[in-house]
Amino acid sequence: QVQLVESGGGSVQAGGSLRLSCAASGYPYSSYCMGWFRQAPGKEREGVAAIYTGGGTHYANSVKGRFTISQDNAKNLVYLQMTSLKPEDTAMYYCAASDYCSLQVSAFRNWGQGTQVTVSS
Repeated sequence: QVQLVESGGGSVQAGGSLRLSCAASGYPYSSYCMGWFRQAPGKEREGVAAIYTGGGTHYANSVKGRFTISQDNAKNLVYLQMTSLKPEDTAMYYCAASDYCSLQVSAFRNWGQGTQVTVSS
């Protein structure tokens, strides 16, 4: 059974930084995609960044140049380093796993419980 556990959320002022972590276990294949998604109140869940075990990455235009996704394959950890945070980045952030790499919510079937990120102005 796939388990994904996020950590690292919190409250920060605009312009600040946070690093989210996702610990993954139980994925049936050695190669897979890990993604970070977010959902703000009243909005649809959206893709933020994704990384394949081979290293290819995808980023939403809204976070390019500010967020960096990385992985530690030996530890089955995926990180999302977020810098220059804006109030509009406030959301629940989820990590997810999929066989295929994209930023499409529908492509991911395995989800964590989420970690809250709040950015104040």
